[in-house]
Amino acid sequence: MISHASWANPAKPGGDTTTSKTGANAFSMPASNLDMMKRMDFSVGNSFFRNPWVIAPATTDARDGLGPLFNTNACQGCHIKDGRGKPKELGDPNAVSMLVRLSIPATTAEQQQALIQQGVIAEPVYGGQLQDMSIPGVEPEGQINISYEDVNVTFADGAVVTLRKPTLAITDLKYGDMHPDVMMSARVAPVMIGLGLLESISEASLLANADPDDSNGDGISGRPNRVWHAAEQKSTIGRFGWKAGQPTLMQQNAGAFAGDMGLTSKVNLQDDCSDKQTACKQAPHGGKLEVSDKILNFVEFYSQHLAVPARRNINDKLVLQGEKLFQQANCQSCHVASFKTAKRDTLPALSEQLIFPYSDLLLHDMGPGLADNRPEFLATGSEWRTPPLWGLGYQQEVNGHTFLLHDGRARNIMEAVLWHGGEAEASKQVVLGFDQGQRDALVKFLESL
Repeated sequence: MISHASWANPAKPGGDTTTSKTGANAFSMPASNLDMMKRMDFSVGNSFFRNPWVIAPATTDARDGLGPLFNTNACQGCHIKDGRGKPKELGDPNAVSMLVRLSIPATTAEQQQALIQQGVIAEPVYGGQLQDMSIPGVEPEGQINISYEDVNVTFADGAVVTLRKPTLAITDLKYGDMHPDVMMSARVAPVMIGLGLLESISEASLLANADPDDSNGDGISGRPNRVWHAAEQKSTIGRFGWKAGQPTLMQQNAGAFAGDMGLTSKVNLQDDCSDKQTACKQAPHGGKLEVSDKILNFVEFYSQHLAVPARRNINDKLVLQGEKLFQQANCQSCHVASFKTAKRDTLPALSEQLIFPYSDLLLHDMGPGLADNRPEFLATGSEWRTPPLWGLGYQQEVNGHTFLLHDGRARNIMEAVLWHGGEAEASKQVVLGFDQGQRDALVKFLESL
């Protein structure tokens, strides 16, 4: 792991995988160091990521089996242009790039034991995720509704920023009431770039930044989530998802196929139909394994090799000033600048790359303001994985918006900063002391990533 200030302005955040592509497709390029044969594998994976799945039975049996309950009919339906999702807006019939996780507290010994492998206990009627779309003949589970309350935050110089505090509600439930103790968490789709590089960071490198007992007394106590690795049948470090609830891209992708599209695979043998959803259970399926091993492997390769775009304006005076302010506020304690990936003989493009994700992939308590109050494996209801910052400045041109955080409540970078609390409260207080010029510089630095 490398985190020295002298390394803080690399032009290639993804090492040799970095792409120079800009514009609307900046997040959709293959790793620049992939050879031509492997670029073909990337293209095949891209086709399965982009193209929609259809209802079974169908003549296109390689892509049938959608639903019966689902959130979208293609991976790109949420990860639009491989970028970041946004919250549901007033008047939208469906939450296209947002979903809601569901679970209930583990109260029995059997449920407590199940947490080891499942991380959560699914809501008994609606499962682990609300599906707001369905195939004909099956009712969608319900509709996601978000309302907002204004919260004003004042800087030391008197400037006021109005934040949006969301309230999540599920309406039009089609299968009866939810469990009285249901826990819900809205999540927007995260950006897809550099995921294979994050998967390639060694466990030792991640643990080097962990300080679960805050032994150095700086108020920051990052710790890894420990989650169930289905293929290895053991608990290991979680890396993916807003609470680091998945250990590998294979498992993350298979979970999305099952939860988001109702598609079974060798990793997820069941879709999200509960025993009380009889029409869902009886609807036609595309075979026992709707996503073949071959498709899973191609999609895994694609998601591993989406390139991080090059940094821009790294020598701009305002960017350099913003970097110093970033360090002054101690943001780099969680948003760790750099790592070197491990040697990966089977994935040479990702092997031994010096990368700059600006994340430690660890859990941090972000305080009550950001809490969803929904635990996941070891993550508490107020803990979140540090999101990587690379590519942040490309979001507007790729996705046409600047919504940030797990539920998209922040409308821009500064709002996201001001939602920080808990372990990041001291850093936020430093930022609240910045004048307008300093705030502009900090944002300019973050937009350069």
